[in-house]
Amino acid sequence: MEIKLKKNESFQAAIIKHVGPYSDAGRLYNEIAKWITQKQLCITGPPFGWFYDNPEEVPAQKLRSEVGFPFEAEAKPEGRIEIKKIPVQEVLYTTHRGPYREVGPAYSALFQYARKHGYVLKGCPIEIYLNDPATVPENELLTEIQLPVKKK
Repeated sequence: MEIKLKKNESFQAAIIKHVGPYSDAGRLYNEIAKWITQKQLCITGPPFGWFYDNPEEVPAQKLRSEVGFPFEAEAKPEGRIEIKKIPVQEVLYTTHRGPYREVGPAYSALFQYARKHGYVLKGCPIEIYLNDPATVPENELLTEIQLPVKKK
């Protein structure tokens, strides 16, 4: 598994917070995309999610996540939709190919690489969904997993 370092540019995103099984968070993307379209905003990248808890340690009904889309233009929060500004940050990243439920080894590899190479975490990992599960087979899904980091 190849792991690299890059600097992400700042962006803003429309997000919805979720508490419950991570597998249930996926249904929120349609709600966010519909809101962005209604507001005549421009989506600037693929959907993503922050997943705050380890599902091996936290009960499924208590798992915390935020999912969303990056977008351009001015917008105000509305209903469950929040606007979040993400600063420039360095991230270690890798790309997982296959079902979303099988990303665990990619996380392990990223955390191990960070420890071995003198990086400390600077925020929550993010998953960026590079293709659409409605248009590609599950074994061809591509998920970029990023760890915000800084050198010790």
